Amino acid sequence: MRLEVRLFATLRDIFPKEKRGMDLVTLELGSTLDDLIKYLKIPEDAPLIILVNGRRQIENIELADGDRIGIFPPVGGG
Repeated sequence: MRLEVRLFATLRDIFPKEKRGMDLVTLELGSTLDDLIKYLKIPEDAPLIILVNGRRQIENIELADGDRIGIFPPVGGG
């Protein structure tokens, strides 16, 4: 299945510069958010804000072909 994955802030560096934080990722059918995080090599203990098709996800859900995933590091300010 193909997923549109957008990474924001410091996570953008995971993809090559020409991708500018967005890439199409292909995973096996039945893959979950945890599988995607492992594929992207994001540390499992990293605090993340994850949106799937515009809705925040706090559980490890099964993804579907064509899903749009946005992954943000926590935002802090001062």
